[in-house]
Amino acid sequence: MSGFVDEAAVCVKGGDGGAGCASFRREAHTPKGGPDGGDGGSGGDVWLVADHNVASLLAFRDHPHRTATSGAHGQGKGKHGPSGPDLIVPVPEGTVIRDRDGSVLADLVRHGDRWLASAGGEGGKGNSRFLSNRRRQPTFAEQGEFIEERWLRLEIKLMADVALVGFPNVGKSTLISRISAARPKIADYPFTTLEPNLGVVRTSDGAEFVVADIPGLVEGAAEGRGLGHQFLRHVERARALVLLLDPAMADGTSVERQEEVLLNELGDYRPELLHRPRVRVLSRADLIPADMRSDLIESIALPEAHDDGTGDDTEQDTRLHVVSAVTGEGIPSLVGAIARTVLEARSRITVDEAYVTLRPVPEGIRIERAEDGSFEVIGRDARRAVAFNDLTNPDALDEVHRRLERVGAIRALARAGCRTGDLVRIGTFAFDFEGNDDLRVEGGASRS
Repeated sequence: MSGFVDEAAVCVKGGDGGAGCASFRREAHTPKGGPDGGDGGSGGDVWLVADHNVASLLAFRDHPHRTATSGAHGQGKGKHGPSGPDLIVPVPEGTVIRDRDGSVLADLVRHGDRWLASAGGEGGKGNSRFLSNRRRQPTFAEQGEFIEERWLRLEIKLMADVALVGFPNVGKSTLISRISAARPKIADYPFTTLEPNLGVVRTSDGAEFVVADIPGLVEGAAEGRGLGHQFLRHVERARALVLLLDPAMADGTSVERQEEVLLNELGDYRPELLHRPRVRVLSRADLIPADMRSDLIESIALPEAHDDGTGDDTEQDTRLHVVSAVTGEGIPSLVGAIARTVLEARSRITVDEAYVTLRPVPEGIRIERAEDGSFEVIGRDARRAVAFNDLTNPDALDEVHRRLERVGAIRALARAGCRTGDLVRIGTFAFDFEGNDDLRVEGGASRS
């Protein structure tokens, strides 16, 4: 049986643009036919789309590459190459997308949220596009834009109303199987649960909420001990927390100490978690001797308040719910308390607190100075400007210069201190800078 995968790497690559065609009309009675080369088609985009029918990142574990179809090349007689279709890559709701250095690029929270992971390459223009009064016989056409592959990190943060939090083997899986249709693996040894489980709970009065069984936390989880970070991130989006406390821990850890550790770990990981509404539960009540129950419950002190410096004084439910998932004791009362807590939490959420899908910011043009004193022009528009088949063609060079001026690269180079004779690199091409004069290519490298 396939396991739940909540972290994965994906390599995305938009389709390459098709090359434009350099062609001239050749007809019996038209000895000097004009240019009729068609444009190349644009490559398809790669979109990551949140889909409620996808529950895991398992599909990326063994097959991480996602590449869109390239555009077709243009042909003579004005035939344009068709564009490649977009590639839609479904991911689970709650998927966070990061770049290789860990920066968040997008947060796909709800079904249908989408993010452009890799834009397809622009198709090259055929030589008929460059016909003008000054240039009557353009002998060049644009090469299609080449798209480089890009590695991204995907991780799931579960979308649940309630997170069950507790030490290993305190009855979380048994409880979620009792109150919902979830059927997690249950056994009598620590760390039975190695992956989160989701269950939908429906009450008799029509209320409905989603509960997540978070694998057991241990002391030091916020610092990454055990699988702490992998487990704790699934708590982030829960509207309410249910703390399960075990009165019969195998190692003798007291209920008070369990609660203290759990709150400390939550606060160390995300201080705002301490202000989430929470319900305190004394689980496995069937293991408490009847003559000791009252004294035990009365002896459990309320936890001390934790201050994260935000000034948020969210009122917490101080009641201790005593339940047994095995016998069913206290289950109806607990479900009712959780339902009320979730409904109250939902009513407090404002539009400003909703999760926002991030969008890529246009790259623009920027100039960087290399150690050897040369200048590098960074930006997709600049790379497109030099995407020609033959940069030794004077007409093509004239077009390159015109496009670089149009996108602001020439002005940006001058502002960065670039002077005539300085070496400039754009992508794989290098040339001497000559201000507003024609550019002279120096060692234009071919694409690898």
